[in-house]
Amino acid sequence: MSPWVVGFSVFIVYPMVSSLYFSFTRYDLLSEPVFVGLENYRFMFTQDPNFWQSVRNTLWMVGVGVSLRIVFGVVTATVLTWPRRGAKVYRTIFFLPTMAPPVAAAVAFVFVLNPRIGPVNQLLGALGMEHPPLWFYSPGSAKWGLVLLGLWGVGDAMIIFLAGLLDVPRQLYEAAEIEGAGPWQRFRFVTLPMISPVIFFNLVMGVISGFQYFTQAYVASVATSGNRVATQALGYPQGSMLFYSVYLYQQGFTYFRMGYASAMAWVLFLITMACTALIFRTSARWVHYGGALR
Repeated sequence: MSPWVVGFSVFIVYPMVSSLYFSFTRYDLLSEPVFVGLENYRFMFTQDPNFWQSVRNTLWMVGVGVSLRIVFGVVTATVLTWPRRGAKVYRTIFFLPTMAPPVAAAVAFVFVLNPRIGPVNQLLGALGMEHPPLWFYSPGSAKWGLVLLGLWGVGDAMIIFLAGLLDVPRQLYEAAEIEGAGPWQRFRFVTLPMISPVIFFNLVMGVISGFQYFTQAYVASVATSGNRVATQALGYPQGSMLFYSVYLYQQGFTYFRMGYASAMAWVLFLITMACTALIFRTSARWVHYGGALR
């Protein structure tokens, strides 16, 4: 086990301990760090309005984006259990978007959702909508464009949900149907409890990745910001896509405030751990495992 222990210590433990130390310093990567105590944390919580805006945007993405991905993944996987022929082809088609690199997918969606020349708004206009959304160019709809991008690439979650659905014993549906349960009742009282461990797994992974949401928001904000400089491009328009990880990156690698960025990273770590622990704590109420089904 020594190679793994050495690698874990050098590449995980040491950087974490170092960042914890840097979070109490003023450090710009070019000069020696200066110890400032809790000044970074004090400034973060009391004097930095962009910090709270990034927190709100991130919580919105975790609450709305992750929830919709789970719902859409369950619905898509359920639909894919219906075909009698060509099931593998349909599943492959739904999974293919997941193979697209995040940067390429984000750039493609910036074009697809372009308010002037994008095919989506042209289609909405042809259907009679007088004022289609501006998507990434409006602070009110920018995050919804990112949500659509996430739903388009839901194939990874869909595959896991599909495996859970196919593992549900057929005799449970037959017994419920004999008792007079309709389609919705079978889904509510048989399917959902039986796939609750899969929902739990996707929820935990979705929350963790949601708090670290970066690539798509970074690419979309820079691509739609026009000729603005990098410091103004991140989070465009009007900070609506300024997520926590994007703001952390800006502080650390644009302004070289590495001490402040380290403090932000530790706050993010603690928030993610707290939310994950809360999900685990409440899972006993709604997650059912095999013989524990009631």
